[in-house]
Amino acid sequence: MVTIKSIGGIFIKNLVRIVQAPQLPEVADDLDTEGCIQCQMGSKLVLFITGHCHWMCDYCPLSETRREIDFMYANERKIEIGDWQAVIDESKAMNATGAGITGGDPVMARERVLEGVKILKAEFGPEYHLHMYTSIPFKPEWAKDFAEAGLDEIRFHFLDLESEKYRKTIAACKDSGMLTGVELPCEPDKEEELMQLLETMRGMDVQFLNLNELEITVGNHDNMELRGFNLSTEITAGAAGSAELSIAMRDRVMAAELGIPDPMDGVLRDPYGYHLKFCTSTYKDSGQLRRRFIRRGEHTIAPHETLTDDGTLIFGALSSPPEEQENWINEISSETGLPSRFLYWDELNSRIEMPLVVAEDIANVVDAEVSIVEVTPTYERMELTVVVLNSKM
Repeated sequence: MVTIKSIGGIFIKNLVRIVQAPQLPEVADDLDTEGCIQCQMGSKLVLFITGHCHWMCDYCPLSETRREIDFMYANERKIEIGDWQAVIDESKAMNATGAGITGGDPVMARERVLEGVKILKAEFGPEYHLHMYTSIPFKPEWAKDFAEAGLDEIRFHFLDLESEKYRKTIAACKDSGMLTGVELPCEPDKEEELMQLLETMRGMDVQFLNLNELEITVGNHDNMELRGFNLSTEITAGAAGSAELSIAMRDRVMAAELGIPDPMDGVLRDPYGYHLKFCTSTYKDSGQLRRRFIRRGEHTIAPHETLTDDGTLIFGALSSPPEEQENWINEISSETGLPSRFLYWDELNSRIEMPLVVAEDIANVVDAEVSIVEVTPTYERMELTVVVLNSKM
């Protein structure tokens, strides 16, 4: 008898496919920023610097567990404020090539950002790429502080699509040497304003515009429902119409760059002078996050674990009271010839972890519950699925 306990709604069948070169829906463009390229590689640490943000945008995707609470996360790992060694450890665990600093709004913790940037650059060197998101048109003189600390790239979110109040700050950031651009969710009911923004940005010191497909999440679902937004499909979190508008905007910028008429209205426009990138919600989930999981899994995998093509880790497990675990390990090692380094005692869950093949071999000959376990390769190793091979109930 096999019983299944699923925490993430994921059935464990076929989990033993080992990842080699996963095919992802999008690839980086050679005109994309370094921050985007590294995110798409899955090699950027996500540094959540604070949950504070004084704007409260109705489309904000943050959950209630992060919104307006002052703490830090390094990827999925909760970090005490100022514990930069934990941030460094998490970066090393995934062999990160850089970090994206986000929130909340990082500028509301400006001194913390400056401290963190300096520490990360000192630890990993000048090639460790750092980019930051903000919606605050901060004092232009602060741009020099961020640049001198080591920030490489900055992305501004125009609140209510009002760009003018950001003009001087953006100019100061570009003059300081940081790659400077704009990143926005593409709101499908703001087509006229967004198309006009393309023209307005011609006169600004903007080097790129990133458009993200508007996502409907647990954190913003009620607000999105009030605005009449529906999911574009059943398998994506993207709002209907957002991707189509983003693509139309991207095509307009590309057509102008190539010197050909706009495919939507046939107008021939002068080049805009900046690069436009569109990122789908599906890619953020199945691409960036998955690659980051795979990368961390590759660098933290234990001898008894298998990395799947979804970026999760699976292994076998035998339940045991603490006082019996040593006897079990000795017996399994003796009977199977398995070196003890492939047997790991998990004190928290009271189980002995082992390779899948060993768990399958012993399941029906031992007087203990044997399971197949799937976990995320994150610091907390969240348990996704447990399949019991020999129910003792």
